[in-house]
Amino acid sequence: MIKCGNMKNLAKNYDPRKVEKRIYSKWEKSGFFNPDVCLERKKTTPRAPYFSMVLPPPNVTGVLHIGHALGITTEDILTRFYRMKGRRTLWIPGTDHAAIATQSKVEALLEKQEKKNRHDLGRREFLKRVNRFAAESRSTILGQLKKMGASLDWSREAYTLDKERNKAVATAFKKLYDLGLIYRGVRIVNWDPKGQTTVSDDEVNHEETEGVLYTFYYEKGFPIPIATTRPETKLGDTAIAVNPKDGRYKKYIGKKFSVNFVGTPLIIKVVGDKAVNPSFGTGALGVTPAHSLADWGIAKRHNLETKQVINEYGKINENYPPFSGKKAKEARKEIVERLKKENLLLREEKIKQSIAKAERTGGIIEPLPKLQWFIDVDKEFSFPYSTLSFVKKGEKTTLKKLMSLSVKKGWISIVPKRFEKTYFHWIENLHDWCISRQIWFGHRIPVYYRKQKPQTEDHNQADNIHVGESPPEKEGWKQDPDTLDTWFSSGLWTFSTLGWPEKTKDLKNYHPTTVLATGYDILFFWVARMILMTTTLKGEIPFHCVYLHGIVRDEKGQKMSKSLGNALDPVNLAEKYGTDALRMSLIMGSAPGNDVKMSESKIKAQKHFANKIWNASRFVLSILPENKKELEKITSKNTPLLGKDSLSYKNFSKHVKEVSKDIENFRLYLAAEKLYHYFWHTFADVIIEESKQSIHEGREEERLSASRNLYLQLIEQLKLLHPFMPFLTEEIWAILPKSPGSEEFLLIEKWPQ
Repeated sequence: MIKCGNMKNLAKNYDPRKVEKRIYSKWEKSGFFNPDVCLERKKTTPRAPYFSMVLPPPNVTGVLHIGHALGITTEDILTRFYRMKGRRTLWIPGTDHAAIATQSKVEALLEKQEKKNRHDLGRREFLKRVNRFAAESRSTILGQLKKMGASLDWSREAYTLDKERNKAVATAFKKLYDLGLIYRGVRIVNWDPKGQTTVSDDEVNHEETEGVLYTFYYEKGFPIPIATTRPETKLGDTAIAVNPKDGRYKKYIGKKFSVNFVGTPLIIKVVGDKAVNPSFGTGALGVTPAHSLADWGIAKRHNLETKQVINEYGKINENYPPFSGKKAKEARKEIVERLKKENLLLREEKIKQSIAKAERTGGIIEPLPKLQWFIDVDKEFSFPYSTLSFVKKGEKTTLKKLMSLSVKKGWISIVPKRFEKTYFHWIENLHDWCISRQIWFGHRIPVYYRKQKPQTEDHNQADNIHVGESPPEKEGWKQDPDTLDTWFSSGLWTFSTLGWPEKTKDLKNYHPTTVLATGYDILFFWVARMILMTTTLKGEIPFHCVYLHGIVRDEKGQKMSKSLGNALDPVNLAEKYGTDALRMSLIMGSAPGNDVKMSESKIKAQKHFANKIWNASRFVLSILPENKKELEKITSKNTPLLGKDSLSYKNFSKHVKEVSKDIENFRLYLAAEKLYHYFWHTFADVIIEESKQSIHEGREEERLSASRNLYLQLIEQLKLLHPFMPFLTEEIWAILPKSPGSEEFLLIEKWPQ
């Protein structure tokens, strides 16, 4: 039997806590996360194709959650795979200032700890507090990213609110403004009465609750009954909309009625509109343009008056006594009582309804007409570039068309493909994007007014407004106090992180990025806006492919939350079971676009797999000879494999091809499952066991062939497993004897052919 002393270099049990921090430190010191270092040290070549990706920036509001862990694992697998394939590989790290989320967090802490609000501190002092909180959170998040094994190029780390990104944001705003795509006007927005700001659709939670549908007449003798869950908004009705084909109301279309609704005089015009569903309620819709986006659209189509009933604090305004100053719910109760008293209420029905609440403050959203800054998604403009085949330079186009055609014409693919239909549906129904927020933390709108902000939509007078990174040198200019929606800055992420608006080498070498890996839940909020920004500001697509992963749920399929007590902390789990075990448990069973069921037992099972790899590696080390010449025969490429060993290695080569193809086609879950089953059930359970007889009892050439087959397969499997389980494989790689020409780090070893 051939004896080996190499086992003494490998502990009996694998302890990730003793390995991971040390290994990551070695990776960082090597510099190989940076593609420039790989080029300098000739680990790749300037002519090699590139692979680039940006990290979806985590919000600086706390710590990474299990969903982040899935995204990071997915992206790191792709990055490590393409780095080993010899690509010029760049993965850019960064964090998002997450304007409303971060400000709300600090405001809550301020109230709890000091019983103060932001106005007590003033804008300057409050922003100091927020920036300090954000810096501490960023530091925590970066440490957690390293804990997850993310091979990010830290020399290029970005922050959505840093100096470079601030310049990019100001430049983008001015360019869009000069193209006529940014305007200031009055439109219906999501208004948070508690936070006193507009919020985007993704910052709104919809809660199903029990409501009441009230059916009534405005007054006695009125011919058309209406139904609503919010009678208090009917104080601002200016019309009734019916479907033009509805025979019940056709004769009333075009007529006007003067009515007295619970003491409030109204002029109601009956209009025909195809948007009205004849089978809902009474088939007649009381049009309240100021408090419904749908009604706002009807009002625009029929040139109807807009009358605001509810103010910014969620109360009835002063124009509607005796309800003025009362909260909406209180006014609703009183109006219903009056309808009953006047015998105008036909019925009350309990229904399920969706209540919109601000995600950060919990305030009930009021749709309100507000003077805000918007991006016009339907306005035609002359395309200024000649770089996209689906739109010519000088051709009239719209932002909607650019977002749609980028995917429709195949420039950007979405994985899985079924989400393309959802994407197109969202684009078709897209309305103008409100980009202004009434908060203090974030990119301040780069608009300056002479003396004071104008209160009209006529803002294009040269002597009244200045758009740019800084104000004119003359005195008397004040900057708009509002800040920009967080998605405005993160929409520039693929190119602002590469140095835009400067013409940098990084932009030339790594843009468009190769893949964007993110959750399907922000396909519209982030992905679509990145396409909007990049095509319009650079004449390029931001990425070639969007890989959508699912949401991590508990073992019962429920969404994880602190309130349910089922949330899993990825950092604690990585500490307990090892990062590699956590990564494998997240990827296995995680098909593109599908949610992932997660449990601690699943992670524990992958810890057993890590130990299986460790023990199999210990066995292979145990059969390697101590004699240098004998060892060279095993590691040499010239030593032949005999009989079943040769067949075994040919079958393994098929396995390599399948795994490679799965990763290239984003079937990471299949690649992980194949790696798991081959190593455990084929390599460990069959090949190693069958080789033992040849190693212990066979002739010298049989022992040599069997040992070489085990050695080769272990070496190659470590390479295949590395993107999925980087710490364990790198540790074993460092100890195993290797053939001449092998790399010191498995991180940059060539992928098996």
